[in-house]
Amino acid sequence: MITEKIQSYTKFSDLQSALKTGQLKVVDLIEYYCERIEKFAHLNAFLEVFKVEALLRAEEIQKKIDIGTAGKLAGMIIGLKDNISFKGHEMTASSKILKGYHAVYSATVTKRILQEDAIIIGRLNCDEFAMGASNETSFFGPVKNFADETKVSGGSSGGSAVAVQADLCFASLASDTGGSIRQPAAFCGVVGLKPTYSRVSRYGVVAYASSFDQVGPITKSVEDAALILEVIAGNDVHDSASSNLKVPEYSKLLDDKSKKKIAYIEETLHSDGLDPEIKDNILSQIQKLKDEGHTVEPVSFEFLDYVVATYYILTTAEASSNLARYDGVHYGYRSPDATDLMSTYKKSRSEGFGEEVKRRIMLGTFVLSAGYYDAYYSKAQKARRLIKEKMDHILENYDFIITPTTPTPAFNIGEEITDPVVMYLADIFTVGASLAGLPAISIPSGKNKAGLPIGMQVIGKRFKEENLLAFAKNLYR
Repeated sequence: MITEKIQSYTKFSDLQSALKTGQLKVVDLIEYYCERIEKFAHLNAFLEVFKVEALLRAEEIQKKIDIGTAGKLAGMIIGLKDNISFKGHEMTASSKILKGYHAVYSATVTKRILQEDAIIIGRLNCDEFAMGASNETSFFGPVKNFADETKVSGGSSGGSAVAVQADLCFASLASDTGGSIRQPAAFCGVVGLKPTYSRVSRYGVVAYASSFDQVGPITKSVEDAALILEVIAGNDVHDSASSNLKVPEYSKLLDDKSKKKIAYIEETLHSDGLDPEIKDNILSQIQKLKDEGHTVEPVSFEFLDYVVATYYILTTAEASSNLARYDGVHYGYRSPDATDLMSTYKKSRSEGFGEEVKRRIMLGTFVLSAGYYDAYYSKAQKARRLIKEKMDHILENYDFIITPTTPTPAFNIGEEITDPVVMYLADIFTVGASLAGLPAISIPSGKNKAGLPIGMQVIGKRFKEENLLAFAKNLYR
């Protein structure tokens, strides 16, 4: 009976009401989720479960609920992507090179959800160092899609998406560099939000590409994404790039039902790699919006063919710099065959990093090298500026931009991993918002004939997440 009751809650406000009225206890939630995690361990979403710690914290939170002093997230059971620090707990970024490393401090986002009485139930699998589009580069193996276990979960935050999809936790925190929240959310039929760059502190999050990385929630509902963003957003003295702008109460600003002016990028619907069922799905959504009285118009985005190349030149360059610190000396994996300092560096890095991470480090080092800096990195920075200006120009005339989140539904595990170019092109619709630093959300948009989820992406104006979330809520009811 309790299991059925817990499964019926898709919005945290309803679950929290049940906790406040005594219909449920927080410990019931921990027991339920731990049983689910054990039952579906073969999905490989969780790398570690903090059951004992979570049960103890559940008792503390229950007391606060009983006396009316609990925080906004009291009773919310959250999983953390394995690149977000939680003091005293292992954090590996799903890489061999960090195996055995325990965080010496908690990320700002971790502290903020704990301050509002959330319970962290475990750490979640991801692509190694958040580099991947299918969660197949993880040292711990791929995460399986709950909708079809032969399919990928999406990357890099596949564990975070499947954990919510399979009801292994109520929500999760993940990071998005070029689509790592939105793409797995689309593949798994859940809500994934990438906030405006600098809206959320990166402190305590393993760096991949620092001018792109952003933390956001994966949830069952838009309302819960708004609530979590409300908690984790805001300036942080530990992150000099974090915004000083005031954080709105997003969860209370979701009732805007006014008619909007919406753009859709024409080139996305004529892309050679776009799955026909996804195209039909987006076209039907466009027609639905028109029928509801919104203005929906096509716009041209002539840079679509350049966004993936621009993104990968810049992010690999930043990755080659950020990952230089993993050298076999300071912490993490050290090769047992090392004999001196140079062999320690070479062997530890070559044995500790996976193939995709090594590929991106080498690409990044190449584009930053003296003979190729101007030809690649400098040119990519100029292209990024043009892409940003074009996106901003569109949003001067429209409230939102809509696109498919992904060009295809979830593909077979092992199908694309051997072709890096095909894998990189999976990001074609998500990297634009990342290059421009704009907020974007993926919401479920039905399923294809095979029963696989389809996602629709909505891109909003910079630091206007309240408008983006309100519109997304109207779309996904």
